[in-house]
Amino acid sequence: MTVANPTKETPLFEIAYDTQMQLELNGTNTIAESERGGRPSNLFWPWCGANVSLLALSYGSFFLGFGISFWQATVAAILGTILSFLLVGVSSLAGKKSNAPTMVLSRASFGTKGNLIPGFLSYLIFVGWETVLVSLATLATGTIFERLGSLDRNTAMVLGFLLAISLTVAAGVLGHSVIMKLQRWLTVTTIAATLVYILLTLDEVKWSAVTAIPSGSTAGFIGALIFGATGIGLGWVNSAADYSRYLPRSSSGRAVVGWTVFGASIVPIILVIYGALLSGSDGDLSGAIASDPIGALTTLLPTWFLIPFALIAILGLVGGAILDLYSSGLTLISIGLPVPRYIAASIDSLIMVIGTIYLVWVADDFFYPFQGFLITLGVPIATWSAIFVTDVLLRRKDYDEADLFSATGRYGSWNIRSIAVMAVGSFVGWGLVTNPFASWLSWQGYLLGPLGGKEGQWAFANLGVLAALVIGSLGYLILNKSTIARQENA
Repeated sequence: MTVANPTKETPLFEIAYDTQMQLELNGTNTIAESERGGRPSNLFWPWCGANVSLLALSYGSFFLGFGISFWQATVAAILGTILSFLLVGVSSLAGKKSNAPTMVLSRASFGTKGNLIPGFLSYLIFVGWETVLVSLATLATGTIFERLGSLDRNTAMVLGFLLAISLTVAAGVLGHSVIMKLQRWLTVTTIAATLVYILLTLDEVKWSAVTAIPSGSTAGFIGALIFGATGIGLGWVNSAADYSRYLPRSSSGRAVVGWTVFGASIVPIILVIYGALLSGSDGDLSGAIASDPIGALTTLLPTWFLIPFALIAILGLVGGAILDLYSSGLTLISIGLPVPRYIAASIDSLIMVIGTIYLVWVADDFFYPFQGFLITLGVPIATWSAIFVTDVLLRRKDYDEADLFSATGRYGSWNIRSIAVMAVGSFVGWGLVTNPFASWLSWQGYLLGPLGGKEGQWAFANLGVLAALVIGSLGYLILNKSTIARQENA
């Protein structure tokens, strides 16, 4: 049993690692040299496993829903996915350099107390995503068994819910070692089965119908690109260092970024493009995807493949939910909950269960609350992501690990400049997005007047996310560059 560097917020019982039970007891502490190992190529497995979900097929329909052509959707998928995961790759560098979780490293940008603000927002988006993914697995299972006729829909959904919850909670609570092993297995299995799905549905693609879709406006294209970036890659920036922190500091930075981007991007790009082909070939399929994004895809399959498809759907979605649950536990500790990591992950599991029950058995539709969730939290998270990535790129030295846990250290307690940048980015961002999916969000879009208002062509382009990224990066660069130089010379 090895012991990592203890800190006052991470008791000794939490930072040991029990190899027999494979329960990770590391929390928000930095990882000891004796526990670091592996190569940057190992990052391929968790990121590919988390993004190999069949949900990406449904994104093809969502992209076309912006009123754009197949070719525009293809370009938007490639650009949105790669650019957003480049931010994830840069965030991974911070973990390799200082071997701490992302939301602990973020204290260098916001101060040890000021980081509570982005930490809380990150926690919300983690819990939201894990709930969404398990909900999708539950809905898909119900649809599949309903087609088979062997079980009624509600019973099937309960079974799918129990399976998805069990896998997610077991891996998320046990921690890093189990996750890295499980994600390799999930990735290989899910990719192989997804290829079978593509082969079985190729004859459903009607090229003439797809190419007949007219080109959309610039606003529609930008909206699809930003939606893809927000829904596919941007939400992972605040967890990237959680997995790279176990790598040796001597690992190649370029390799860390490269394997993260490649592993996370390759499968979603292919699936989004193929999903656009299927949706563009069948208007009824596009409509069904809005209510049940995974289950609707079963209508194209022969009956004999429905059971394997159910397993593919669950395993693919669970891969992402596991990473979210693991990171949400670390984030909950980083914002002040004084419990071991596995207890924090267990608390998040309970919240995930309650949220899933609401989305599956209470909410009327899936896509609308999902898009509202992405847009609303995506704006401040985009601002934070730009701030954090800019901070990583500006620093020439590793973070001072002791000062990350001290309010009197070089990073201070509150960085008011960073908090102000995040506030401005969020204010401008929310003013440039519309969110008609819930009445309590109708206040958004208050800056769209010069662009045609809330009903104009730019209303659904999600320009606020792009504005938040620009404001976050430039604002932090201007206001904190000299501060970082002083910190590194201290």
